[in-house]
Amino acid sequence: MAARILIVEDNKEMSRLLQLDMKRNGYEVATAANGVEGLRLFQEFKPDLVVLDVALPMMNGLTVCQRIRDLSDIPILMMTAHAVSEEQIAEGLNVGADEYMIKPLRNLEFHARVRALLRRARLNDDPKDKTPVNYHDAYLSVDVSARRVCIQGEEVRLTPTEFKLLATFIQHAGEVLTFQQLLERVWGYEYTTEHHYPRIYVSHLRRKIEPDLKNPTYIHNEYGIGYRFIGQAPH
Repeated sequence: MAARILIVEDNKEMSRLLQLDMKRNGYEVATAANGVEGLRLFQEFKPDLVVLDVALPMMNGLTVCQRIRDLSDIPILMMTAHAVSEEQIAEGLNVGADEYMIKPLRNLEFHARVRALLRRARLNDDPKDKTPVNYHDAYLSVDVSARRVCIQGEEVRLTPTEFKLLATFIQHAGEVLTFQQLLERVWGYEYTTEHHYPRIYVSHLRRKIEPDLKNPTYIHNEYGIGYRFIGQAPH
């Protein structure tokens, strides 16, 4: 069954080219020209992935992203015409984006990212993944199969990327995972040159799950190498 892609882009020519390209590659596609229409189509079309421009009329992309994230954990790829700083990536992550790309989109890279995001959303499709392992202590509870994370009994929403990152840590608890291993296991082979990704995303995941951000309990730095997840004794 073809994946359903929603493109929210106000540039008519770019929207048309993206739509044609995505259809040619076997996707079912819907397009919206502004943020309000994008939200309406999101509800009606029920896409598997959203490609979302940052600068949109009527409602900007960050607000649209936040509204979608309140309703769903599907992957969201944001597009911007400007170079993206780590602060902008963090801002996008704050509202629930999974990925940023700079326009004009390079065709091969764009399709690789779309495939990787769809794959990441299907958490257990990667044969390298171990059998899902759940985690529970007095503070943090993670049900990998149900994609559910709770802090002291209260559910916390994670993006698909954040959840895959946390699930990977839990499935390899106690092991040092190098930056390269994280890129391959969480993001996919398409991302092996994005060396800054683990640091940015781990920092963001810590904000959501750590009791004390300055003194992490669960995700520990192995300086210059990667990270290690340390489980706590259940109470």
